[in-house]
Amino acid sequence: MDLATALRQASRRLEQAGVAAPRLTAEVLLSALLDRPRSYLFAHPEETLPDGLAASYEALIAERAAGRPLQYITGRQEFYGREFLVTPDVFIPRPETEHVIEAALAVAFEARRAVDVGCGSGAIAVTLSLEMKRKVWATDISLPALAVAAENARRHAAQVELVACDLASAFAAASMELVVSNPPYIGEEEAQALPREVREHEPSIAFLGGPDGLAVYRRLVSEAARVLRPGGWLVVELGWNALEPVTAMLETGWEEPRVWPDLAGRPRVLAARRLREAS
Repeated sequence: MDLATALRQASRRLEQAGVAAPRLTAEVLLSALLDRPRSYLFAHPEETLPDGLAASYEALIAERAAGRPLQYITGRQEFYGREFLVTPDVFIPRPETEHVIEAALAVAFEARRAVDVGCGSGAIAVTLSLEMKRKVWATDISLPALAVAAENARRHAAQVELVACDLASAFAAASMELVVSNPPYIGEEEAQALPREVREHEPSIAFLGGPDGLAVYRRLVSEAARVLRPGGWLVVELGWNALEPVTAMLETGWEEPRVWPDLAGRPRVLAARRLREAS
């Protein structure tokens, strides 16, 4: 079987399974299997795919057709222009989370002590460390997730110190100048409508935020108020309906709330400064 035929058959199977972007998915999986760029597939459509690799490719296509996320199959996901290792132990970094980086760099680029709360793959912590050129702390309650984050920090030679704890409980009061987080924010009812790739394959601890999706925000705001120094910043990603309730949580003891929209114009990131001491 040549590459062109393999791609054509794989695309048809993925389309029949209802997979989005079936042709692109087929190309990504074949290029990953061959360890070649996608451009190689276009330049060498007549190249024969050995029987052993053909069987492996069929297995990969079957996994994706069954709903397993593409990123878990390839083990990779791009974030802020860098490639990160992902496994089923971590939530897959999304493009919209890059707005968290933009907001953090805009309000607290000079922060000397920053922590990523609930770091998952470590994409936010690693990116901030590399962009700010300083050490960043990162926490997670999941030890397997911390192992993935550690590998990503190693791969990118980022100064990230990982801490196993619930939210920021391991840190002293007034010890940080920046707290960033993409917390779990999907409510129980909303979770029923999630794509099967998320609902059945990604770790629920990383996206379920209690009955109304706001449970972790309530704890996070309180925890950030404790660990931030006066004038320090909290930067959080927002769920689709979280702007008003989270803003209300920041009415006392916080100032200068700012909102960053995503490419669709929806409020995606909220930043607020811990009330500074009176001079």
